[in-house]
Amino acid sequence: FTPVHAQKDYCWNIFRGDQALTGTTAFELPSQPVILWTFKTDDEIKSSPVSCNNKIVAGSGDGFLYCLDINGKLLWKFDSGNGIEAPPLILEGNVYIGNLDGSLYSINLNTGRQNWVYKTDNQISGSPNYWKINETLYILVGSYDYNLHCVDAKTGKVKWKYESDNYINGAPACYNGAAIFGGCDGYLHMVDIKTGTLKEKVQVATY
Repeated sequence: FTPVHAQKDYCWNIFRGDQALTGTTAFELPSQPVILWTFKTDDEIKSSPVSCNNKIVAGSGDGFLYCLDINGKLLWKFDSGNGIEAPPLILEGNVYIGNLDGSLYSINLNTGRQNWVYKTDNQISGSPNYWKINETLYILVGSYDYNLHCVDAKTGKVKWKYESDNYINGAPACYNGAAIFGGCDGYLHMVDIKTGTLKEKVQVATY
């Protein structure tokens, strides 16, 4: 068996596969999949795994972020200090992950060492996403503090915060310079990534 990653360039680095969160793949699944290996953590795994550079990364309710090779061998684990429900993001040699105390971490993919931590005011349950403006890479993540946060991927410094009217439980999609997300306030929000200002808000009547 030769492991094949589902996304182009052998990398499924983000929840649902790409920045627009389309959830599509060109990979053809086998007609009868079989289990090749399992790996057990100390609590439930709600965090969807992502994979890139022959590494698989997933968080666990036990508070650890785990990095495995494609054969299921543990390469490293990082203690975030609280449960992890959000899927991670792998980008340019680093992993970005949020946990239930509202911390967003940048971690080196090869070593498992922390680069920086950014604090929101409530839990993070959705995957981070990313967007590049000129030469600067930004990470976007929603929080139960009602805000969509945009931070510099290199430094962890905040660029802007956009406040909705309730929890942000999911991941923002990034497309054509806009971050698009559904909030627990019953609206679909479209926010300009460059400025953090609202472009459009559509009422959908429920979470």
